[in-house]
Amino acid sequence: MNQDMSKRITIIGDGGWGTALGLVLHRNGHSVRIWGIDGDYLASVRETRENIRFLPGISLPESIEWTADLNEAVRDRDAFLVAVPSKFYRSTLERFAGLIPSGAPVITVSKGLLEDQRLSTWCQTLLKLDHVAALSGPSHAEEVAHSAPTAVTIASEHPDLAEYFQGLFAQPHFRVYTSTDIVGVELGGALKNVIAIAAGISDGLGFGDNTKAALITRGLAELMRLGTAAGGQPETFAGLSGVGDLIVTCGSKLSRNRGFGERIGKGETMEQIEASMSMIAEGVFNARTARALARHLGVSAPITEEVYAILYEGKSPRESMEDLLSRDPKPETDGL
Repeated sequence: MNQDMSKRITIIGDGGWGTALGLVLHRNGHSVRIWGIDGDYLASVRETRENIRFLPGISLPESIEWTADLNEAVRDRDAFLVAVPSKFYRSTLERFAGLIPSGAPVITVSKGLLEDQRLSTWCQTLLKLDHVAALSGPSHAEEVAHSAPTAVTIASEHPDLAEYFQGLFAQPHFRVYTSTDIVGVELGGALKNVIAIAAGISDGLGFGDNTKAALITRGLAELMRLGTAAGGQPETFAGLSGVGDLIVTCGSKLSRNRGFGERIGKGETMEQIEASMSMIAEGVFNARTARALARHLGVSAPITEEVYAILYEGKSPRESMEDLLSRDPKPETDGL
């Protein structure tokens, strides 16, 4: 890369996804600094050149910087990525309030909702930013870190901002499309996690491919109903951040959300599973927010309702599946 094109970028969040995207940016010749809250842990990452807690087995370049200092994180930076789980999104960004210039290029790469609001909305409000972009699509951190061919979408209501980040990320193994439908792109990435938990529960109960295909397909219909009611464009949900992300999250062994659901289907409790996980399954937290959003908008979301009932009301997974299948018959395209 031409040195004049190289940018100094801070990633807020030292998890697997932030680390993987840091590698993409580093491979494109950018200067990458990653912020995390645990200074002692980051010191070990600097020493071992491995983020063993969140992205084990990946050798990290020495030139990627790691810091727990807020002022160091924002000093002399050209752009910022926010890669924080939705559960900790607000509390983390409150730490950065007033430190990032209002006109700085900022992109949120997390997938989730917070109090039935999109994360870019929280990001723009908490950091008092002029504009924010969002990245989503079928993209496991482990595969991105290994340079497996991947395609994602970057969205912003301001095309110049989406194109700016497209230029930072794009490379032969990481193809980036742009969109102006930030509502649809973010909601697709957030809502599919809840559907993936349902697909995992089906796996845990021992049901087959027919059942999972039905859940994915009807889950897409549910995602489209809710997403368009919230202001997203229908065509967005047929793209990478909709059906693309839904397929990979519902079907992959790497999916934390699908894996969480599988363990629920096999009889483990939510508390047992969470105690054994170092990383968060976003769908667990977002089952609450997605259900709240659907009810607020008056949208039918039966799969989301059943996942919520299993996780938070103690309903039997098998009973939930039976209730889904015994609903009143209807035309397939009803409500789309």
